[in-house]
Order: sequence, then C-alpha cells, then structure tokens
Amino acid sequence: MPTFTALTTLTGKLGAEALGLAMERLVPEPTGVGVFEVEDGSGLWEVGGYFVETPDKAALAVLAAAFEAKPFVVSELPETDWVAKVKRELAPVEAGRFFVYGSHDADKVPAGSEPLLIEAAMAFGTGHHGTTLGCLSALDKLVSDGVTVNSTIDVGCGTAVLAMGAARIWDHQVLASDIDAVAVEVAEANVRANGLDGRVLCLKATGTDHPDIKGRVPFDLVFANILKGPLIAMAPDLAAITSDNGHAILSGLLNEQADEVAAVYQKNGYNLIDHQVIGDWSTLLLRKKPQS
Repeated sequence: MPTFTALTTLTGKLGAEALGLAMERLVPEPTGVGVFEVEDGSGLWEVGGYFVETPDKAALAVLAAAFEAKPFVVSELPETDWVAKVKRELAPVEAGRFFVYGSHDADKVPAGSEPLLIEAAMAFGTGHHGTTLGCLSALDKLVSDGVTVNSTIDVGCGTAVLAMGAARIWDHQVLASDIDAVAVEVAEANVRANGLDGRVLCLKATGTDHPDIKGRVPFDLVFANILKGPLIAMAPDLAAITSDNGHAILSGLLNEQADEVAAVYQKNGYNLIDHQVIGDWSTLLLRKKPQS
C-alpha cells in the first residue's frame, strides 16, 4: 500500500498547531499529523501528514493559504518494511560501559557491559542519536569518576533509556517522566523488557509537576534530554529539584545552542563540568553549587 506525505512550513507555534488540527479533519483523513519546530533558529515550524490515499491537494492549498503557510509538498513514499530496514541499519551502540542494542543483536552483548535493550522500531532514544549517546557517555563519566547517586530523575524520558542506564548502576528507584502518554507506555514496555520492573517508575507529568516527583526531591542526578526552549524555561524548576553538589545532564541541543543554555543554568546555580560534542549535537554535564 503506498504512503503519501504532505509537508509545509510556517512561522509560529500557535499557527502550526492550529494547522495540524485542521489537517486532521481532511478527507481522506491522514493516518498521522506531526508538528515540529525547525531547530535552526529560523522560527519556522514544520507541519506534515501521512496518508494511505492520495491527499486532496485542493484542500491542502486552501489550508496553506488560510494559515499563511508555504504550499504543501505532496510526495509518494516507496513501499518499505521500515522495521526491517531499521534493524539492518541500526547497529548496536557503545557508550562507555553501556551497550544499547535491539533484540536482533542480543548475541552481540559484550561480557561485563551494562546492556540496554531498545527495539529498533523506536527511532528516537535508541542511543544512535548524538543526544542520547552524549547523555549515556556523561553518565558513564560520572560513574568512572566515582560519583555516588542516591536519587535520579529523567525528565522527558522518551524510551527511558537514560533512566534505565542509571538503574543499572545505582541501587535506588529511578523516576522517568514524560508529558506524552504514549512515551510513558513505551518507557514502561522498555523497563519490563530490560527486567527493571520496580527499579524505574514511569510517570506522565508536565515538567516536574507531579506528586511523586515533589515527594522525592531533591535528586542527586537530573537528566533532561529535550530541546533548547524547554531546557531554558525549566532551568529554575530543575535547579529547585537538584540537590547541592548534585548533577544535571542536559541535551537535545545543537552545538550553537549549548553556550546559551549553559549560561542560563550557571545563573541558576550550576557549574559546567563538561561539554561533549557528537556530530551536530551537544551534551552538558553540570554540578549544582551548594547554597550558602
């Protein structure tokens, strides 16, 4: 069965989200609609839909004009077994002691490693993206430096690979929260698949606003692998839940965004310990200064 995509860009989050909602009412209706910020500092947002029938190009043109978006580009995708393709192309990833792999590579797990099973169908958070790999490498550095952590939270956990990495190392229950209910379900499935039931608690939460989070502050280690905007907005909240001398591992940042985010966190009481660059992406390792 052929798949069609229809993509456009426009300025502004509110308009993009409204256009995404309008697309869902098209006939034939899309099987999915996505709204994403273009992470290049342009202020543009991309809105796209997937269709199993040829989309109504006239209706798309009307929507583009109504929301002052660029004309939609409609493309037909070739039929592809995407899961099989991903399994072929995503080799296992090593980040220090951590080994991230799909079940098809279970026979390749090295002895003595900390294995993290994430199925290849999970495109983001498999460890192949520079942000996830950077966070695992920063975690590995903390362990190698002999840092003791008694409480951990992964804010915006996605697949929960970072939370599970921490749970492999330290003997405490790690919290993994995400604003998206589907992400929480994926995280819970991954926790079960890795035999970490009870070691990682997955929560649906907006930022740090959840009773289970508030009841466990402060945290010795805070992960936040999200995006520049939310990281800057959440800096005071993350600082508030981080213990004195506790660490934060931040990513989801393009290299040119890292200095600005680091400066915001330094103003909120952190010292920058390490800045790691992997391809186009940066990961920041910070330690919170004790309050006088």
